[in-house]
Amino acid sequence: MRPIWKGSISFGLVYIPVSVYPATREEKISFRQLRATDLSPIKYKKVAENDAQEVSSDQIVKGYEYERGHFIVLKEEDFAKVKIESTHSIDITDFVGLEQVDPKFFYKPYFLEPQKGGEKAYALLHKALAGTGKIGIAKVVISNREHLASVKPDGLFLILELMHFASEILSPEELKSGTDGAISDKELKMAQTLIESMSVAWEPEKYQDEYRTAVLEMIEQKAQNRELADRPAAPVRSTNVVDLVKVLQESLSRSQSLKPKRNGNSAARSNGNRSTSTLVKQKRRAAA
Repeated sequence: MRPIWKGSISFGLVYIPVSVYPATREEKISFRQLRATDLSPIKYKKVAENDAQEVSSDQIVKGYEYERGHFIVLKEEDFAKVKIESTHSIDITDFVGLEQVDPKFFYKPYFLEPQKGGEKAYALLHKALAGTGKIGIAKVVISNREHLASVKPDGLFLILELMHFASEILSPEELKSGTDGAISDKELKMAQTLIESMSVAWEPEKYQDEYRTAVLEMIEQKAQNRELADRPAAPVRSTNVVDLVKVLQESLSRSQSLKPKRNGNSAARSNGNRSTSTLVKQKRRAAA
């Protein structure tokens, strides 16, 4: 795995050399657009609005529309002149309690690895953050864009997690929160009991992308020229909260009956941890 960025963590007079690595990956199925008659891939051309003529890459420049129809052209050397302090470092300006930060602010994590000479300071910062429950709030520039970010302990590593600026968080003022309805003590207690009965230890591996798996299986069947069976559409579920206490009681009874299966089905859990590619390969061998 290659680092996407190298620099340092800085706070006060401390500088810790680090490398930044992706901590997540997006698994999605990509499709190409084809001409229906011969399955020839479709290509896109870049054309100018004024005359609909195709424009080559060397003739394309970046422009910012500061007024409608009026642009300022920016070249690469213009961007290079934009110097800000966080260009080559993760500058921690504050430490705050993690519980104070709304989860909506976080959106993309990266692993931080100490570079040579920074191991002890890295370990010290990790242990200090873990012991205080604090996270570092920083600025960092990645791919020519400045980001708000946090530095926080995660297992044996420090995580750099990009954050939204406050101006990027939308306000839900126009939405209905549902807090106007009166809730009885009985309803609240039953809802809490239902939540407790469905509570388990967090095991992220058991949650699979079932849609992606189903699409890959469908593609595999079509590749083998096998006829696809039609599946009935799932019925639309109607609102059933007219008698909330009754619905909660039925849900609680159902949850309690499923609890042994939920806790003891290790074989299904093991099967769920297998990758999609493994499942497809197994189906391919079975079909052969």
